[in-house]
Amino acid sequence: MSPSPELPQPPVRLVDVSGAVLEQLLVVAIQDADADEVTPPLGSAAGWNSERISWFREYHHAAAGLDGPAQQKSWAISAGGKLAGSIRLRRTGPDTLETGIWLARSHRGKGIAREALRLVTERAAASGAAFLEADTTAGNTAALALLRSAGAAFEEGEASRTAAVPVKARIALR
Repeated sequence: MSPSPELPQPPVRLVDVSGAVLEQLLVVAIQDADADEVTPPLGSAAGWNSERISWFREYHHAAAGLDGPAQQKSWAISAGGKLAGSIRLRRTGPDTLETGIWLARSHRGKGIAREALRLVTERAAASGAAFLEADTTAGNTAALALLRSAGAAFEEGEASRTAAVPVKARIALR
């Protein structure tokens, strides 16, 4: 029996987060992602709460451009015409940008994150940055595999009693 052919990957695009896109992205996040994957811990209630929803809206509204006051830009990730998550760039130094990504559960494992990272890496290089960095943890094997596939070098941080071992990934852009 021959192996089954790979399913074609849906076309992936980065979409500016306008007001309408923001509300659609919020619905995707609430329905198909853990709040801890998308926002910092906020409020007294676990999961999606009013503080996290407010933060989500404010964050994407402020992340309008690398040259704006927040020095960051976020995009919705569209896969096959459906919103699948979000990716961002943030200035952290004169020649360094930082990225972060989240994907809805139903869109994971399909190559969408890899293509979104490739697209945002192109934008980072076009901005003149020399390095693209990402922070994750040693236990986030999916993020580590994604970053490794993009050619990242890793630096492991110190373990603490309250947090997983942090890992910084660095991708040379030139």
